[in-house]
Amino acid sequence: MISSRILQNLFVILMVGSLFLLSYSAQADTAKAKPKLVETTKVAEGVYVFRWWVYRNLFVVTDEGVIATDPINPKAAKMLMQEIRKVTDKPIKYVVYSHQHWDHISGGKIFKDAGAQFVSHEGCKKHFKRRPSPAVVLPDITFSDKHTLTLGEKTLELEYFGKNHGDCLITMRLPEEKMIFIVDIVTPKRVAFRNMPDFLPDEWIRSLYDIEKLDFDTVISGHGPASMPATSPRVVVQEQREYLEDLIAAVKVEWDKGIHSPDKLRKIIKLPKYKEWRSYDAWLPMNVERIWAYLHMGT
Repeated sequence: MISSRILQNLFVILMVGSLFLLSYSAQADTAKAKPKLVETTKVAEGVYVFRWWVYRNLFVVTDEGVIATDPINPKAAKMLMQEIRKVTDKPIKYVVYSHQHWDHISGGKIFKDAGAQFVSHEGCKKHFKRRPSPAVVLPDITFSDKHTLTLGEKTLELEYFGKNHGDCLITMRLPEEKMIFIVDIVTPKRVAFRNMPDFLPDEWIRSLYDIEKLDFDTVISGHGPASMPATSPRVVVQEQREYLEDLIAAVKVEWDKGIHSPDKLRKIIKLPKYKEWRSYDAWLPMNVERIWAYLHMGT
């Protein structure tokens, strides 16, 4: 017969082994579930979406070279260069800025050193001269309303729709692929960012109406978590506009009742139609306060 001490020892060994396996399995699942910091997705022939954390851009590869966009920051720019080099050894010919905000367009020196020319709306260059940053490369080429970049067999159409977010935000459209890159003013299935810093709500809506008139089927957004697809259908532009319209309308209903306190408005305004959108609970109250400021100050 096996002694009770031996049985106890065997039980302890089995328990320790089971705990070890459970711990190892949990660590493996956590490592597997953790999203990559960097990801590159081919979305059309010669067209790639690069994601760093929740920031996204695109780069276009042609027989004559590469058009890159928003370098994001020095760390991300280095990774972007590495991702481009996995695809092609062609020279980086252009880097296009979507707008002026440093969190999207810093870190371009690595591309400037490689010989790229930088392109932006003219308002961005004026802003950079007023508010310089050592991490931001000044544009070489600027334009006022529209500009077309043609490189090899690819065309990228740049267009300014007036002030909506910052001074110089543009869209970038690939007409042949019917794709458009839109930064900050369209983020699929997410409420507006916090208290809408540097946004003009009415001009934002007007711009989205104008963008909806363009010929495109697919949207590449400047933001989105790893779980979000690299591209979205064109309806996300309409959905973003409708969210803003619904937000303003909801706040105005209470405003017209005489409720002019931002603290009260933050508490009572709900938009159940959008409750499944990302950051609804955390950011909707801040969105409401921004619209309060818009109604209170007229801007």
